[in-house]
Amino acid sequence: MTTREFRQVDVFSTTPYGGNPVAVVLDAEGLEDEAMRAFARWTNLSETTFVLPPTTAEADYRVRIFTPSAELPFAGHPTLGTCHAWSEQHGRSAGPGRIVQQCPAGLVPVRPTPGGLAFAAPPLRRQGPVEPALLVRIATMLGIATSDIVAAEHADNGPGWVAVLLATADAVLALRPGAVDLDLGVVGPYPPGAATAFEIRAFVPMGTTTIEDPVTGSLNASVAQWLLRTGRAQAPYVVSQGTVLRRTGRVHISTDEDGTVWVGGATVTRLRGTADL
Repeated sequence: MTTREFRQVDVFSTTPYGGNPVAVVLDAEGLEDEAMRAFARWTNLSETTFVLPPTTAEADYRVRIFTPSAELPFAGHPTLGTCHAWSEQHGRSAGPGRIVQQCPAGLVPVRPTPGGLAFAAPPLRRQGPVEPALLVRIATMLGIATSDIVAAEHADNGPGWVAVLLATADAVLALRPGAVDLDLGVVGPYPPGAATAFEIRAFVPMGTTTIEDPVTGSLNASVAQWLLRTGRAQAPYVVSQGTVLRRTGRVHISTDEDGTVWVGGATVTRLRGTADL
């Protein structure tokens, strides 16, 4: 075993322990795949990341992202938390320029914004309307009528999200879903003038149970692309997530003139030390 630097970063909230934590193992070079999987199972967080040297000159670092059961090609809050930890380690947290992360989904730029670190939303691997039979299945899983669903689209940027729009944020907060068998995001608007524009919730299957993710960068990235493309949102805007779980997640969505969508939020190191791996 080797002693390696370790951080646990709270992402998408300035309230202590109000966001989504990610475990970050820095300097993971030489670590075997099974050791990464075992450590991710042990942390039992939604994601654990391992920082490695990049294999391309275009990237500052490379990252591998593990849930307790699988490796992901991309995930949002681990991207921001890893960039925060890497920047802190290398003294680049206050730098004005972009940092480029390499992951199985490709190269992901990260930059500082007024709302915190933000990543450029990766292109959708799949988009388009949800099939009628799947829509009925989704309504059943959520415990609502199909007529309660305003719109639904495939919004897959790696994890496989299907996104559902309800009429209001209150309708989203009222959901008490049963077992889900796909990665499902549900969003609804707050009234004009509210502190946040939308409430969003993320439900994912975990064996025979349903897990609700506290604050989800990849889902917000894919939903933002959908809402902006269809004129249902105008950037910049802020999304609330984690309310039902007593979290205070705030996700900041902005765009560039070229249409690039940026997904950002606060990142704060809550634990720092070493891990024997």
